[in-house]
Amino acid sequence: MAETKALKSEPLPLAGNEAAAYAMMQIDPDVCAAYPITPSTELMQTFAKYVADGKVGTELITVESEHSAMSACIGAAAAGARTMTATSANGLALMWETLYIAASLRLPIIMSIINRALSGNINIHCDHSDAMGCRDTGWMMFFAENAQEAYDLLITTLRTAESDSVRLPGMVCQDGFIISHTMEIVETIPAGAVKDFVGEYEPAYTLLGDDPITVGPLDFHDYYFEHKRAELDAMERAPEVIPEVWAEFADLTGRAYDWLTEYNTDDAEVVLIAMGSTAGTAKYAADVLREQGKKVGVVKLTAFRPFPHETVASALGSAGCVVVLDRAASVGAFGGPLFMEVRNALYRRPDAPEVIGFIYGLGGRDTGPDQIEAAFDAGLKVVETGKVEKYVEYLGVRE
Repeated sequence: MAETKALKSEPLPLAGNEAAAYAMMQIDPDVCAAYPITPSTELMQTFAKYVADGKVGTELITVESEHSAMSACIGAAAAGARTMTATSANGLALMWETLYIAASLRLPIIMSIINRALSGNINIHCDHSDAMGCRDTGWMMFFAENAQEAYDLLITTLRTAESDSVRLPGMVCQDGFIISHTMEIVETIPAGAVKDFVGEYEPAYTLLGDDPITVGPLDFHDYYFEHKRAELDAMERAPEVIPEVWAEFADLTGRAYDWLTEYNTDDAEVVLIAMGSTAGTAKYAADVLREQGKKVGVVKLTAFRPFPHETVASALGSAGCVVVLDRAASVGAFGGPLFMEVRNALYRRPDAPEVIGFIYGLGGRDTGPDQIEAAFDAGLKVVETGKVEKYVEYLGVRE
């Protein structure tokens, strides 16, 4: 995130959950259906207070499960309502079936994901296994580094999702507890400016009104493939819309977003790529190593779906070695989800760098600068020796 020009804004002390709830309050969705789960509970509690205090006109539906929450969101969105929700971990997993339905029906539902490890064993702390488990459901996926980005990305993702050429649901992820329960100063936009930015929602179709349609009929082999192709095409069009929305947001606020942010990568022999709050730790670790004369840099990825393959390849292609940090494991696969996407982006490119991956921080395991420095040093060793001893390793785990 880079600063450009600024709109007069109100700085507020907000934790990540509060920042997301504040953005929801300013958007004032028609419907929010939710079943709170740690660590996203505070988000919905805060938003429920806005509803109770009459600060929004939202119909808040409290349901009996997360599956019911997304089902209610689907019904509301299909009826033409601007719809939002939030969840975490096991709650997101319980939505699994309905996530596909929301995307297949092209319903621009927006969901805050407060990232948390999936059971078992039961763990309420952060990793990205919940979001990565639904990376192929057809939802756009964005990762915030801090509370400010959690606030901003919720607003911009709504605009993209509701675009006529996209019309897909989107999730904005923030690290559980690390961001969701940590307070910082968030530059908020005046409510009127948010309303003007997102505009009035005009659904592409509705179950109600003078020209209603039927949603969810049986879709056999005669048309299912074509409908799925339309969904895939919509995700391919999203990269045309997302930068336009971010550029308009930058003009409004002075905060510029991009697919990724590069930090000291121009002459870097080793570039580390990460998502979420760890990107901040990585930048600090890179500064420490730079003071030691080591040429290292960081790429922070903001969008995971759609995955910006060309942009990632351009940012990483000149490095001697790329180090990928995954806060999720893809059991049985060769590396974590981000590792596989990065290798795919660089595949068969001339002079492509070696790519090594580290699984880190599972179940909320703290990941400090010393661990990040060790990952950088592993990349520097690859550059020095020209050999890779191990393509996928672990950070901060007992052997």
